[in-house]
Amino acid sequence: MRSIWNGAISFGLVSIPIKLVNATESHSISFRQIHVTDGGRVRYRKVCELDGEEVSSDEIGKGYEEADGSIVPITDEDLAQLPIATAKTIEIVSFVPADEIDPLQMDSAYYLAANGATAAKPYTLLREALKRSRKVAIAKFALRGRERLGMLRVVDDVIAMHGLLWPDEIRVPEGVAPEASVSVREAELDLADALMATLGEVEMSSLHDDYREAVEAMIAAKAGGAFEPSEAVVEPAGGQVIDLMAALESSVRAARASRSGGAEAEVTPIRRRAGASASAAAASPKAVGGKKSTAAGGRGGAAKKTAAAKSTSKAAASKSVAKKAASGKKSTTSASAAAKKAAGAGAAKKAAPRKRSSA
Repeated sequence: MRSIWNGAISFGLVSIPIKLVNATESHSISFRQIHVTDGGRVRYRKVCELDGEEVSSDEIGKGYEEADGSIVPITDEDLAQLPIATAKTIEIVSFVPADEIDPLQMDSAYYLAANGATAAKPYTLLREALKRSRKVAIAKFALRGRERLGMLRVVDDVIAMHGLLWPDEIRVPEGVAPEASVSVREAELDLADALMATLGEVEMSSLHDDYREAVEAMIAAKAGGAFEPSEAVVEPAGGQVIDLMAALESSVRAARASRSGGAEAEVTPIRRRAGASASAAAASPKAVGGKKSTAAGGRGGAAKKTAAAKSTSKAAASKSVAKKAASGKKSTTSASAAAKKAAGAGAAKKAAPRKRSSA
């Protein structure tokens, strides 16, 4: 990769010669301006205001415009001789935890490559020190005519530098947040949490630019003469009053179906507070034999059904035991009465006098 800047990292008294390489690239499709009637290119020509002549790039320099309109010429030599330490040096000023850097400050990203064999050892030292400390280095450097702020961190085995905006370049978000007072219920937060958990994580490498691919396909079709424009269906947006709970439940259901390969998924009902459940049960008792709600969930319904079956079985068993006990008691009572009757009869027979036989 081609370097865009050569200099050194100033790490205390350690100087590390480095080359700056762009870490990112743009894949956006660029268009040329054309004359609509005949398709001819429309070009911009740089013309001097004083003599009206077109000038080439090597004849163009820099100048600063004063308030009265006069121009003060500025050359590259003037900028190179500025008395600042960061003209050719990335000067590290501190080391801080990475979470102290506001992502709003992030700007362009660069790779820092060791410039020469002598730079390998100090470069590796700084890289390993950053790894072990789990911190990032905050540095100042000058690039393209201005001093900038940077953050150095380790990416694989390379030191990367993110350009940072200066703190005063971050605008205060006044008037951005909703002005109306809005309250969010716990049930809505629970469904939002369920949706976040269902969507889960994604491999960043699997994401791609669908718009750019569609534009490339359209350009290829038009170039081949086989392009047939089709009107895109655009859903009306804005100004709609929606049921937030229903939208969240539908989102969770759709996300679960997507994750499971298209199978229909059920939404787990939100657990209500004990007081609310008791009052609801008292207000509207369930009818016996009524149909169960489909929103109750498969496992919840099965659990209730199993509990009811166990309760019925226990009741039947208790009834059977009671019946047997009653039957046994009755049988015992009858036997006792019969025994008493037999004993009474025996006693009466014994008490009666015997008849003597005739001689």
